[in-house]
Amino acid sequence: MKKILLIGLCLLLISGCSRSKHVEGKINIVATTTMLTDLVSQIGKDHVSLTGLMGPGIDPHLYQASAGNVIDMQNADIVVYNGVHLEGKMSEIFDELSKVNKTTIKLEDGLNQSALIHVDEETLDPHIWFDVKNWEDGARYVAQQLSAYDPENAADYAQNAQDYLKQLEELDTYVRTRAEELPSSQRYLVTAHDAFNYFARAYGFEVVAIQGISTSSEASTTNIRHLADLIVEKKIKAIFVESSVPTKTIQSLKDAVSSRGFNVEIGGSLYSDSLGDKQSNTETYIKTVKANIDTIVDALK
Repeated sequence: MKKILLIGLCLLLISGCSRSKHVEGKINIVATTTMLTDLVSQIGKDHVSLTGLMGPGIDPHLYQASAGNVIDMQNADIVVYNGVHLEGKMSEIFDELSKVNKTTIKLEDGLNQSALIHVDEETLDPHIWFDVKNWEDGARYVAQQLSAYDPENAADYAQNAQDYLKQLEELDTYVRTRAEELPSSQRYLVTAHDAFNYFARAYGFEVVAIQGISTSSEASTTNIRHLADLIVEKKIKAIFVESSVPTKTIQSLKDAVSSRGFNVEIGGSLYSDSLGDKQSNTETYIKTVKANIDTIVDALK
């Protein structure tokens, strides 16, 4: 309740809470996740002044916006977010922004609904970026929305999108080529939480995870026991931690496998709900996706 009141107060008294970062002559955009910040940067380039709310390693499922974040979004010209309930603890903020007619771009709206994965009748998997083809659709949509908001520079957005789409097509080919280095019997991807279903569908893997699609779900001992049995049965060589998820559950799984007389390696860290950083040379979507597929294939070979 306090959070709702805080949001409403900041939206009503925005002039008194202002942290404006407006840059003259540019569209001021706030994007939620690291993936979206990179996407908007690729399409908007010099025409946008961009603020990303979440940095590398931040889990968007659990992210709670601060009062300053709310103010930044209200002061922005456009707010860009993933949708599909990825930013689950920010839903009421987006509702409030809608009430005050803030321009928003929800990437979910740019995807064909048939491309979304249903976890059950009521729940959609929000990890849409793991299929590069989805990200291509997202790039087209962002370009369309920026062009509608700023028609004067529409030709630039269209050209930027065309250039980026070419890079994404090359990325998709790279991922498929690397995946084909593994026989189908070795394409088991064991992770901490169930973030890789779009990846699995697109590139021919079977994903098994300790937690559900949100990191707020519980990691049960039953899940760990069943996964340990599967790893031994299928002789899976490696399991993976995630950059934005604590490593405790994966270590527990490794210990459970060891207790069954089988050795499984931790094959490396995957980027699931966040991009990497410049230090690891994974600060862009393309670099992160390449790093993930390289880590997966090299560990499972």
